[in-house]
Amino acid sequence: MMNFVLGVLTTLVILFMFGRIKFRSGRPVIERAINRRLSNGPYIVAVGGGTGLSTLLRGIKGFTRNITAVVAVTDEGGSSGRIRNEWGMLPPGDVRNCIAALAENDSELRKILDFRFDRGELSGHSLGNLLLLAVTEMSGDFSRAVEKMNHLLSIRGRVLPVTTEGITLMGRTKTGESVKGELDISVHGHELQEIWVEPLNARPLPEVLSAVDEADVILLGPGSLFTSVIPNLLLPDFADKLKDSDVPKIYICNVMTQPDETHGMNIVNHIEWISAALGCAPDFVIVNSEQIPDDIVEAYKAKDSYPLYLDYHQREVIKNMGIICVEAPLVWIFENEKEGRVLRHDPQKLASAIFRLIRRIED
Repeated sequence: MMNFVLGVLTTLVILFMFGRIKFRSGRPVIERAINRRLSNGPYIVAVGGGTGLSTLLRGIKGFTRNITAVVAVTDEGGSSGRIRNEWGMLPPGDVRNCIAALAENDSELRKILDFRFDRGELSGHSLGNLLLLAVTEMSGDFSRAVEKMNHLLSIRGRVLPVTTEGITLMGRTKTGESVKGELDISVHGHELQEIWVEPLNARPLPEVLSAVDEADVILLGPGSLFTSVIPNLLLPDFADKLKDSDVPKIYICNVMTQPDETHGMNIVNHIEWISAALGCAPDFVIVNSEQIPDDIVEAYKAKDSYPLYLDYHQREVIKNMGIICVEAPLVWIFENEKEGRVLRHDPQKLASAIFRLIRRIED
């Protein structure tokens, strides 16, 4: 059954390649004007994974098309984990989300790529993950498959896995307990004393390092601290490249803590972990200043998730670390069929805060 589906997906890929299926539409004159403006935007490297990175990309693509999204490849859950275990391919889920986020018509494409089979052998798999699997089987290499998908869907920028090596997150808690894998790390994140990836000598893609050389700004986050943002920084060559770069490095802090993973941590704690993994403190940090409605706070408290706000003490600590703190309203609340009212970064508010800061830096 799976081989039949991969055959169908391969046919779909070929149709894409020959331009018989198109997702783009619009008036050519307006489209050319928009593309000209976006092509003159700053070169941005955005580092992360999961929902946080794709949310960021949906916002910043309205200001520039010179974007390289560097995506973590340690995902073990759901469809991505099954594909990783059964096919020996790197987990495609976060890459898929970022490609959809950078597409011209991201909402329509996201519906297609996020379509999830609900029965049979394919139950739980998303169409986008299987499409990436099919392209990987055709090209024989995950990074080439991702590059083909970048071109295939005419996205604003490009998406790159941080590495094509199979890496595993490892950690040790304050009590000396060893933890292995993303799922285990996410449960014990707030107890961690140290974190690393194996193999220790895993190398980033050369294109990832080249993107840092071309960057005007480097964005870290938002996203799960230990399972989306930091895994990228645990590749020594990539962390060294970022640390040695003289362009501004901006850390975007989460709006809420995550159950287990960052339970009991404040904004300073997040910055300290990012700084330790990076080998230096970021130049700027962007945090949410918008008051979250009480009913949302209570609903999230029931899930053991709490707002991340700055207080006077944290502001002083961040200032003494040599970091410039930017506070801005960043909250987006929307209805989700499965989860009810959901809290996220607002893509437009976040992008506006980032580009106001970039203009300020340039001045």
